Amino acid sequence: MHPLQTDAPLIVYIDYKSPYAYLALEPTYQLEDDFGIEIDWRPLTLDIPSYAGSAKTDGKGKVLENQRSPAQWASVKYAYRDAKRTARLRGITIKGTTKIWDSSLAAIGLLWAKDNDLAGLRRYSFSVYEQFWRRELDIENPSVIEQELRQAKVSTDGFREYLTGEGRVRHDALQDKLHPAGLFGVPTYLIDGQVFFGREHLPAVRWYLGGRAGTLPDVAY
Repeated sequence: MHPLQTDAPLIVYIDYKSPYAYLALEPTYQLEDDFGIEIDWRPLTLDIPSYAGSAKTDGKGKVLENQRSPAQWASVKYAYRDAKRTARLRGITIKGTTKIWDSSLAAIGLLWAKDNDLAGLRRYSFSVYEQFWRRELDIENPSVIEQELRQAKVSTDGFREYLTGEGRVRHDALQDKLHPAGLFGVPTYLIDGQVFFGREHLPAVRWYLGGRAGTLPDVAY
């Protein structure tokens, strides 16, 4: 899988542990519906400790473990405030996580659903995002991911073998290619040879999909 190439009109990179990718999910799928296209959804599994440090809390704000500088804490707290502010306006629940999760199993579930049932992938992604950000889903549990696929009406025959075999190899190989290709965060959109990081670029993505009529829209903060 080449990180910058596809036969689809649009590549979108997401991570289920990113609140910003969660907030972008519905408007991005709206593009798919409005233009009658199939998006090439791909996982970009964030290595958060590498740039924001790591920490654990008890779910009530008490810090149990801390490997973050004051500057990193300030950045993380602002990111959650910003995401929650937007989520409240849209009736979406986002609860701060109690640790930095390994979302690679959920990402491999994305790859499996994409290969087997695109409609099921949509159901899977919305369900995983909603439950995870309500603190109701253990995305590090293979049985949970398998159940989410099953509930999304995606066949799970052979999924367990895929999860630890071909799926893990595909996921890890793709992750190794992303940073060298200039891809580092989510959501990221690739269209017409252009890379756009952040849901604020959705107007520009829509402009490209619509035939580039008029002036390229500015970012929509």
